[in-house]
Amino acid sequence: MRPAFSVIFLTTLIGAGQGLFLALYALEIGGRRGIVASMPEPRFFVIGALIAAGLSGLGLVASFFHLGHPERAWRAAAMWRTSWLSREVIVLPIFIGGVIAYGAAHWFGWTSSAWIGFLTLIACAALFVCTGMIYACLKFLQEWASPLTIVNFFLLGAASGGTLAAALAVWLAPAATEVYAKAAIVVTVIALVGRIASLVRNAQLRPKSSLQTAIGIKHPRIVQKAQGFMGGSFNTREFFHRASPEKLRTIKWGFLLLTFPVPVLLLLVGLGSGARIAYGLAFAVQYAGLLAERWYFFAQANHPQNLYYQAIS
Repeated sequence: MRPAFSVIFLTTLIGAGQGLFLALYALEIGGRRGIVASMPEPRFFVIGALIAAGLSGLGLVASFFHLGHPERAWRAAAMWRTSWLSREVIVLPIFIGGVIAYGAAHWFGWTSSAWIGFLTLIACAALFVCTGMIYACLKFLQEWASPLTIVNFFLLGAASGGTLAAALAVWLAPAATEVYAKAAIVVTVIALVGRIASLVRNAQLRPKSSLQTAIGIKHPRIVQKAQGFMGGSFNTREFFHRASPEKLRTIKWGFLLLTFPVPVLLLLVGLGSGARIAYGLAFAVQYAGLLAERWYFFAQANHPQNLYYQAIS
């Protein structure tokens, strides 16, 4: 498939926003139950919630660039009974509203912040499922049609959000920095395992279709000489990335390096030296890696129509 940068930014931005909210809420619950030694000041939760809502809002804005008619965007929610995309369109604003309410609860000192956070947690989980199922429900795209798609969306979002929480805590809640950094390292390692599992699975896939089934001719030996037209078409533009195998390999190893080991090393440097800049660099590098990871996620999906339209004489 041809990666659309609007969708790449949508999924990575809202994933980081969701992960940051999860980190904020987990710290609050840990503090209330005595698992965490001390609770940060309310401003940490307020600023964190605003950043989480802002990232998710930017992701929502990015999605508009993927629409042929942005003025009709409201119609995307009309098919909520059958479309995971419609469900995502509905749940995303609910999640953003919940995060804003969660931040407001800490700003005004409401004792109901934990309950507001719990309701937002449900919306956050639903958003992960909706976003992942948009791709996992497409059975004809074997690379996406797996529970690992949803699992990796969740793990990568939690990893980036945890790293961002550590970068935020080092300035606003130093006592929580170590907890967040260690948690981000653990989640990033788990996310690496999940992503490698999907890569191994996809490498073993075999096409269920053939050139014979693509054109409806059962002859055992068919050789394609041309596409049937001189120029490109919607099929050749939208369903194939046109990247060389060398470029795909470079991007794959690039995102594996930038998303996982480099951020972990930077977080370890921050823990060992106390250098604040290491935490910010860890998130910046990891997010750059996530952009490459999401590009590869879309490019790796091989649409069955490419059996016919990809070859050019």
